[in-house]
Parts: sequence; C-alpha cells; structure tokens
Amino acid sequence: MNSAWRSKIVLTITMVALITIACERTFSFQIPSAAPTAIQATRRPISPSSQQSVITTAQPGVVKTPLITTNEEAILIDLYQRINPSVVNIITYDDQNNLAQPTSQGSGFIFDEYGDIVTNAHVVHGADEVDIVFSDGSIQAGKILGEDFHSDLAVIQVDQAPENTFPVPMGDIAEVAVGQTVVAIGNPFGLGGTLTRGIVSALGRTIPALTSFSIPQAIQTDAPINPGNSGGPLLNLKGELIGVNAQIETGGGSRSNSGIGFAIPVTIVQRVVPALIQDGKFEWGWLGVTGTRVTPALVEAMKLPVTQGAYVSQTISGGPAEQAGLQGTTRAVTLGNRQVEFGGDVITAINGIPINSFDDILIYIALSTTPGQEVILTIIRDGEAQDVSLTLQPRPVENIDLQNP
Repeated sequence: MNSAWRSKIVLTITMVALITIACERTFSFQIPSAAPTAIQATRRPISPSSQQSVITTAQPGVVKTPLITTNEEAILIDLYQRINPSVVNIITYDDQNNLAQPTSQGSGFIFDEYGDIVTNAHVVHGADEVDIVFSDGSIQAGKILGEDFHSDLAVIQVDQAPENTFPVPMGDIAEVAVGQTVVAIGNPFGLGGTLTRGIVSALGRTIPALTSFSIPQAIQTDAPINPGNSGGPLLNLKGELIGVNAQIETGGGSRSNSGIGFAIPVTIVQRVVPALIQDGKFEWGWLGVTGTRVTPALVEAMKLPVTQGAYVSQTISGGPAEQAGLQGTTRAVTLGNRQVEFGGDVITAINGIPINSFDDILIYIALSTTPGQEVILTIIRDGEAQDVSLTLQPRPVENIDLQNP
C-alpha cells in the first residue's frame, strides 16, 4: 500500500512539472505578438547574425528584444527601423468655402540632405495645402516645388525635416532581378508606417503616365500596395530605393490590391527629381511617332530583311520625325484573317544602339536624350537600310488625366 501511494505521489509531481513547463513554453511563444511595439520604441539596429531571445515576464507585451528565427526577419526589422523615419504621410487639402478640407492622402520619402520629399504627382496635384506627417508624429506644412506629369513624380519642400530622418539611399536598376525580395513602406488607407513584403514579379513594364505618353522600365511587384501607398518607396533588402510605388491592378471595381502593383523605376527618379528641385519641371525629348513592334505578319507583308525593330505607324504633325521625312502606315493588307499595317518605316537602331521593339525607342529617348539633341535613326524603307538625322523637340504640353494610372 505504501509503495502504491509513493508511486501515485511521484506520478502527480511529474505531471505538475510537465504542465508547468508546457505553460511556460506556451507563454513564451505568445510574447512576440507585441514585438513591433518594442521595436518602434527602441529603434535599435539588429544584426542579421545576432542571436535574439524573448524575455519571459509576468506582464504580457513587455519584451526587450523581438523573437527572430531567420536572417530575413532580422534584415526586415533592421530595414524598417532605418528607413521608416524617412517615409512620410502626405495629406492634401482643398479650399472649400474658405475652409481647408482634406481631399486625399499618400506617401513620400526624403530624397536629399535638404529634406526634399518625393511623391507622386497625382497625390499632390491641385492641392491648395499639403501637410507632411513624419513617423515621430510631427506635422509640417509642405510646399510643392515641382511636378512632372509624364513620370507622375513631384517634389515637396518642408522647412526642416526631423533630426532622425535622412535621405533614402538610391539603388541600381541593373541589380534588380525578377524573384528578388522587395519591401514597400507607406500609408495604405492612412495606416502610417506600414511595411509590406513581396518579390519583383516582372521588369521592363510600360505603364500609363498622367498624359498620353508612357512610363518605361516600370517594376512590377506582388508586394501589397493599396490606396495611400502612392509615392512611397519600393526598396531592396539593403534599404535602397529601386522604385516609387504608383499604380495597382485591381482587376475590377475594387480599389484594393490584387497582387499586381507597379513602381516608377529609380532611373527615372534620379533623372527627373533633381530638375524638379532646381527648375520646378523636367523637359523630355520627343521623337513624334507612334508605332508597334515588328511581327512575323509584318515581316511577311513588307518582305522585311529584319525580324526585329520598331514599326512606325504614324508621325505626329509638326514633330521631329515628320520634319525629318519619316513615314508611317500608308495602307493595310489582309493576311489570312489578320489585317496588317503596311508601308511605314522600321527603326532598327538609334545612335548605333540596336532597337528590338518600340519600347526600346521609348526607353532610349526617355533616359538617354534631351530636347534639342540630334539623333541618328537607322531605318528600313522599301527593303533597304538608311540613316536619318533629326533633332528632338520637347514633349508637347497636354491636359493631364489623374484617373489614368
């Protein structure tokens, strides 16, 4: 009998010990849910290789360091702590009956040591007043320095950015690859300081601007981007800017992200923004043509000696291409069940650089030329190659369409 009781006592003590251990383990795993609050409060850089542990406490939510299980988590936490102070919330106001009424909100980021802020033109265009909300909660009035509707970029100036802000470092578009992890920081639906993560889904997209022109080299991403993210940074894991979030594909009437977003590439940011700061505007070179890529049907119809290039459908009246004598479509022919444009010039090179598609023309003119610059086009006309010299003009002024993106 005594032996039996001793066995029961030992078993009971063992069960109590096991229950206590399980409760402590469960409790310690519940702690990380409060980690973001601790991160924001301390803003301590975390090395990806450092070992972190959760301090168990009797008061839920009191955590000295977050639970980190992977190097990527450490990288993302460190990135957020470094970059978020330089990302802002932008609120615009219209004057209605002598009262400033909030009309929209978006995101932006510190571009230079003077505290100039980059955002989308469609975020701030037409606003009577602009407020800049920093991550520390401080608010300053902003002044719009310049807008460019062809790239959907704008620059805002404030008197003095908070001390904990700094310019977001610029990345290199040549180092961006499909499948690469990227991060967006912004204010979706007004929720300040929101970080989302995804990958680069595609590169070299052409997206609509606020004008009839297009924005080349756009980055496609599945990082969740929603209304309010516009103008915020798209970053690589080093915290470098690779694009400015601008558009989403909603797939219908919803305004929410459906997994496809687009960012204006850093190459265009670096080209346009300094001019907006200095002059309030940016002048784009203009060729004055519309067209499409060379297709097998076009090769057959025109008996072309090339299989790639940019087909000129139309030259714009008074534009550089028309003045230089380029010609567009003269008629259409039917091949099988397809109607094929016929008779236009085919551009195969510009200043000796091969042209494989019409997008190549757009990219070269946008990123490598200025108005007034002379360029040499190599074209195919009547089956023969020839060079044509022309002088680029500034893009014509247009009415903008804020509903275009």
